[in-house]
Amino acid sequence: MAAEASERAKIVVYYAAWTVVCATAAGLAVALLHMWRFSYHPTFLSLVETVVGDAVVALAVAAGQGAAALAAGSLLARWGRGLNRTVLLGLLVGAFDLFLYTVQMVVPATELGWVPDVGILILATVLITVYGTASVKFAA
Repeated sequence: MAAEASERAKIVVYYAAWTVVCATAAGLAVALLHMWRFSYHPTFLSLVETVVGDAVVALAVAAGQGAAALAAGSLLARWGRGLNRTVLLGLLVGAFDLFLYTVQMVVPATELGWVPDVGILILATVLITVYGTASVKFAA
């Protein structure tokens, strides 16, 4: 029983790390697109500032999503539910981020502000995590 709980916890940690990787990749892809097509940079320094600023924001948001995935996965594991298809779940988080960031960049009127945007991303991460759970069968 303790070995099963340890294995579920290990899967949750790996899933949270994979979520950070996928969310970071989505954020960096949009940061590069933003630099290439949607920002004005008259000097090299302003170009670097745009790329670095966007990358830092992408990493910070991805770290928050990883923490949300870790918290939700840990809570679900404590309730006896295990994560399935974690690679797909992480990719879903990254795809959602890519979609949301792109829509907000192309249609600025959809930008709600930091608090609602981060709330939407965290909620999506938790819902995707819950979607990937399955009840664990205990051996008698």
